[in-house]
Amino acid sequence: MDQQDFFDQINKKQAENIKKLTKRLKFIFFIILPILILGIIGFQVFTNYIWMETINFQNVYLTILTSKFALGAIGFILFLFIGILTLYWIRKSYLTYLNPNVLPNMLLHKKTSWTLILVVSIIFGVLGTILIQGLGWEPLLKVLNYEPFGKTDPHFDMDISFYLYILPFLEFVLGVLFSLSVIVLLTEIGAYSVFEMYRKSRMAQLHLGFTVGFIGLILAAQHLLEPYGTLLTNSVNVFQDSVVYGLSYTDDVINIPKSYVLAAAALIATVWMIIVLVRGKLKSVFIPIATYVAIVILGQLASVAVQQFVVSPNEFHQEKPYLERNLEFTRAAYGLEKINEIDHPSENSLSEELIERNQLTIDNVRLNDSRPLLDVYNQKQTIRNYYKFRDIDIDRYMIDGDYSQVFLGARELDTTNLPDQARTWVNDNLRYTHGYGVTMSHVNEIDQQGQPEYLLQDLPTEGAIELERPQIYFGEEDNKSVIVNTNVDEFDYPQGEVNASTRYEANSGIPLQGINKLLFSIKEGSFRMFVSDQLTNESQLLQTRNIKERVNRIAPFFDYDQDPYLVIRDDGTLVWMLDAYLTAENYPYAEPYEENLNYIRNSVKVTVDAYTGDVNFYVANEDDPLFRTYQNMFPDMFTTDVPEDIRAHFRYPEKLFTIQADKWGTYHMSNLEVFYNREDAWQFPTEKYYNQDIVMDPYYTTMALPDEDMEEFILSIPFTPKSRQNMIAWMGARNDGDNYGELFVYRFPKQENVYGPQQIENRINQDSYISQQLNLWSQGGSEVIRGNLLTYPIEDTVLYVEPIYIESSNATSLPEVKQVIVAYEDYIVMEPTFDQALDELMTMVEDGAPGNAPDVNPNPDSDSENVDDGETNDQPIIDAEQTLREVSDLFDQYQNALSNGQWERAGQIMKDIEERLNSTP
Repeated sequence: MDQQDFFDQINKKQAENIKKLTKRLKFIFFIILPILILGIIGFQVFTNYIWMETINFQNVYLTILTSKFALGAIGFILFLFIGILTLYWIRKSYLTYLNPNVLPNMLLHKKTSWTLILVVSIIFGVLGTILIQGLGWEPLLKVLNYEPFGKTDPHFDMDISFYLYILPFLEFVLGVLFSLSVIVLLTEIGAYSVFEMYRKSRMAQLHLGFTVGFIGLILAAQHLLEPYGTLLTNSVNVFQDSVVYGLSYTDDVINIPKSYVLAAAALIATVWMIIVLVRGKLKSVFIPIATYVAIVILGQLASVAVQQFVVSPNEFHQEKPYLERNLEFTRAAYGLEKINEIDHPSENSLSEELIERNQLTIDNVRLNDSRPLLDVYNQKQTIRNYYKFRDIDIDRYMIDGDYSQVFLGARELDTTNLPDQARTWVNDNLRYTHGYGVTMSHVNEIDQQGQPEYLLQDLPTEGAIELERPQIYFGEEDNKSVIVNTNVDEFDYPQGEVNASTRYEANSGIPLQGINKLLFSIKEGSFRMFVSDQLTNESQLLQTRNIKERVNRIAPFFDYDQDPYLVIRDDGTLVWMLDAYLTAENYPYAEPYEENLNYIRNSVKVTVDAYTGDVNFYVANEDDPLFRTYQNMFPDMFTTDVPEDIRAHFRYPEKLFTIQADKWGTYHMSNLEVFYNREDAWQFPTEKYYNQDIVMDPYYTTMALPDEDMEEFILSIPFTPKSRQNMIAWMGARNDGDNYGELFVYRFPKQENVYGPQQIENRINQDSYISQQLNLWSQGGSEVIRGNLLTYPIEDTVLYVEPIYIESSNATSLPEVKQVIVAYEDYIVMEPTFDQALDELMTMVEDGAPGNAPDVNPNPDSDSENVDDGETNDQPIIDAEQTLREVSDLFDQYQNALSNGQWERAGQIMKDIEERLNSTP
C-alpha cells in the first residue's frame, strides 16, 4: 500500500465516523432533546393548568400562556430566520472567495453544512423565544387592551397611556432588534476577519453594509423616541441632573432638538456606510461613525454648557413652568390632588365636656402595641408548641353593638416544632394539616397584670364572636402541600388527653384521581404519595397554601402588600385580606418612589378563604385607568360586587399611605418658589422604642373627625419640619363606608409650637419623676419597653398617649403594660391605667399646675434657707440609725418585688422609700 492509499483510507474512515456521529447528533438534537424539553414544559403547563382550573382562574392562565406562546413563536421564528440568513451568507461568502482546499469538509459538504447552520440557528431561536416571551408578554397585552387616562402631557399633547403602554413596548421592540443586530454584526466581523475578507470579498462587504444599515435605522428610530423620554427623568446629561423631574429647560432647548439631529445623522451615516462598503472604500467607513460620535459628544457638551451657564445662575426663573408641571403631575400620579387640608387651631381647650363629647375616641385609645403583644400571644395563646402566631393585625368590629378597635392573630400550624418521632410522612402530609382559631383582644383594655383583655381565646375558640369554621388550612406560614379526605383523620385541636379530629368538608383541592395522582406525585417529588394506601378516590391535594405565594401564582402582574390580615366574616368564616398594588413606570413629570416606579394605586383587594383557599379579586377603585386596562386583559378575573362584610374590613394600606405621605412632605408646597427651595419640607417624626429612636410608622386609630357624628377607623402619621421636632401637620386616611380612601391633613399653626412626638419623648426623659421610675424599673435585669407614642387630634386640641411595658429577664417572661403616659401641652402624667392618667391630667389642667411628681417637700412652711452669718446648719439627723434600717428593709422588699415581676408593688415601695427619706428631719 503506497502512502496516498494509506491517507485515502484514513480520510474515508474519518468520513464514515463523522457520518455516524452526525446521525447520532441529529437523532439526539432533533428527536430526543426536543421531546425532553417539550415534555418538561408540557408537564409544567399541564399541572399548572389543572391547579388554576381547580380554583377557577384557568382563563387568566390561558391568556398569559397564549401571549407567551405567540411572542415565543415570533421570537423563535425571527431569531431562527436571522440565524439562518446570517450563517448562509457567511458560508456563501467563504465558498465564493476562498479556495476550497483551505475550507473544511464540513463547509464544502452542502448537507452537513446546512445541518450545522440549522442546529446553530435553532439554538439561537430558542434564545430568542426565552428573551421575548419572558419580557414582552405583559407589555404586549397592555398595548392591545389599554385604556386612555383622559389626561395629556402639556408638551407633546400625548395621553398618559402612551407613556405607560405604547412607549415601553416600542422601546422593547427596538431594544430587541438592536441587540439582535449587534450580535449579528459581531458574528460577521469575526467571520470575515479570516484572511481579511472584509477588505477583499464583495459579498462580505455587502453583508456588513446591510447589517450596519439596519443598525443605523434602529438607532434613528430610538433617537426619535428620546424626546418623549425627557418627560420621564431628571437627568439632563451624563453628568448633571435637573431640579425638575420631567422635562426641564435644558431638555426643551438642547436635548429634544439634539435627538432629532442624531436621528438624521444616524440615517445619513447609515447611507454613507452602505455606499462606501459597497464600493470597498473601507477607510471611509470611519468618517460617518466619527461624525455621529462627534455629534453625540457635542450634544452632551451643549447640554452641560446650557445647564451650567444658562440654567444654574437663574434656575428658578428658567425652570418655573417645568416645576409647575412636576408638581401637578406628581400629585396626580400618587392621588394627592384631592387631599383635604384643614387648619387645626391647636387651642388650650381640653375639658371634661370635650372628653365627654369624644368618649368613644377616648374608649378606643390604644394601650397595647402589636410588637410586644406578639410575644404575649405566642406565650399565652399558642397552647401547644406546634402552633404559632406569625403576626398581630389591627382591625375594627362591632362587639356587642359597640364599634371597637381590636388586635387579632391567627393560630397557625408549624409542623417543624413537632417532636422528631412525630415527623412521619403520614403526620406531615395527612394528619397535621391546619391551624386552628383566632385570638382577639381589645386595643384599650388590660387586666391587673398588664395583659390584654381577650375577646376570643383558647381552644376551641370561645368569646364575643362565634367562629363557624376556625380551621386554617391557608395562611402566612410557609407550609407545604397536604392531602385531605384520606383514611387518616386530621388532627383538629388538642382536647385534654384526647385530641379532637376533623374531616375536610370543602371541594377546593386537586382531585387525586386517575392521571392526577401520577402527575402531582411527580410534581411534589413524593413516590410515597403515589403508592400510599391511605389515599382514596375522594382525596384532594391542597397546594400552594402560603397566601402570598397563592395570589402571586394566580396574578404575578400585581405587587402585594407584605402584611395580609385576617377577617372574621358575618357567617363566622375566616378570610385573609391582601392589598394588591397596581404600579407603573413612565408617568410623565412624576418623581419615582422606588427605582423607576412613579405611579401606584390600591385598586384591587384580594381575599383568600382560610379554609377552602378560594381567591377573590375585588374591585376597590373602578376609576383607575390602569385597573381598567387589566380588566380588559382579564375580564373574568375581577369581582365588582363586594359583600358588605368584606367591604367593612377594607383597610387603607400602610405601604400606599407611607408613599403618599412621604411625597406629600414635599409636594404639599403649592407656591413654586417655596417648592423650588424646599423651604417647607416635612418629614416623618421619630419616637422612642425600647431605648432607640426610630422613624415613626403610620398607625391605625379610632377617632371622631370634626363635623362627624361617629368615630372612624383612621390611618395616620404626624409630620415635623425638616431637621426640627415640633409637629407641623398630621395626615390621615379614612377607612369606613363611603369615605374610604379620603385623605386629609391637619395643618398646625406655624407661629406656635405644637409638640412633636420626639419632643414628647424628650419631655418624658426629662421629667424627674417619670425618668426616675423608668430607670428604677430598668434595674434588676428588667427591661422597659416604650410602645407607640400615639397622637390624637381631638377637636381643636392634641392628646398624646404612650404605653409603658415592663419585661423581666426571665426567658418565659411576658411584656406587660404597667404604666400609661398621657401628655397634653405642658402637662405630662404617668399612672398605672389610662383612666387614672387622664383623670390626673384633667386635675392638673383644672389646677393649672403642670407636673407629674408627688410633692417631695413635706414641710413647705419651714425656712428653706439655713444660712446664718455665713455658717451652715449641720444639724444631726434624728433617729438616723432607725431610718437607715427602715430604708434598707424597704429596699430589700423593692428588689424582691422586682425579681418576682410585681411591678406595681415595686413602684409603691419606691414611693414609700422616697416619702421616708423626704420626711426625715
